[in-house]
Amino acid sequence: MQPVPANDRLTKTVLLAAPRGFCAGVDRAIQIVERTLEKYGAPVFVRHEIVHNTHVVSRLENMGAVFVEELDECPDDRPVVFSAHGVPKSVPAAAQAREMHFLDATCPLVSKVHVEAEKHQRDGRHILLIGHAGHPEVIGTMGQLPEGAMTLIEDENDAANYQATDVDNLALVTQTTLSVDDTKGIIKVLQGRFPTIALPYKEDICYATTNRQAAVKEIAEKCDLFMVIGSQTSSNSKRLVEVAVKAGAGGAMLISGAETLDWALIEGANTIGLSAGASAPEYLTDGVIAALRSRYDVELTEVRVTDENIKFHLPRELRA
Repeated sequence: MQPVPANDRLTKTVLLAAPRGFCAGVDRAIQIVERTLEKYGAPVFVRHEIVHNTHVVSRLENMGAVFVEELDECPDDRPVVFSAHGVPKSVPAAAQAREMHFLDATCPLVSKVHVEAEKHQRDGRHILLIGHAGHPEVIGTMGQLPEGAMTLIEDENDAANYQATDVDNLALVTQTTLSVDDTKGIIKVLQGRFPTIALPYKEDICYATTNRQAAVKEIAEKCDLFMVIGSQTSSNSKRLVEVAVKAGAGGAMLISGAETLDWALIEGANTIGLSAGASAPEYLTDGVIAALRSRYDVELTEVRVTDENIKFHLPRELRA
């Protein structure tokens, strides 16, 4: 792509949302794969994409990671890492039965939801899980308990039509990467129907999802076009696009990086919002800004709604 001569350049205002990009759980999961490769050599097998970002996965593949969907695709004699989204209990049980060396990269905030669900079941409650069918995190969470112990609620219609067998013994947990506003609507319906439903002690939607959505809301109304960097498989990235539209952006789209910029849409936008999902590395944001600067005079302003300083420990065997 040839830069546009300076004399012919238009000016574009770019509002850069912050926080954006990697969260602590994603950073931890990627480090687990990297350090496992350093310690044990290639190949290291990873059950499911470690995080939902094609650029991250490709880089780790180049380092020697092999991504598979099921444990039976892994040999017994090589380390295997479970993805950040969590896995059903049957997966580590099968790995133990085969005497495999496995490391669990499940985000600690997802693990918190697992613990909550198990406690509710021990207390005799049926659990309602707000989430998206087929998402690995939902599969992993539902797989913590016996079949039938949990019911998936995807939207307000599901919430309105759910038939409880014991209305006084219900509990609620949620997927960690949902739209904060949409989830509030579903919870409101459930609470209206089941006033005694046990809610999470602390919000299940993770801090990173909440912060990134808040940053998008802060600037979306000022934007003719809002771009979110993330992969099509990334739930939290897709939610950011939805949040931008609902918050008043003239238009919003998901892009994987500079290579998928829609220049026709950008040409017609004076003010552009930019954010990145929690599994998108910062160099992708830098690449998009550099591509915009190759064609336009860019007036860049970062709009920060909060600072993040959360870090999660690596498994003991990988700590320096």
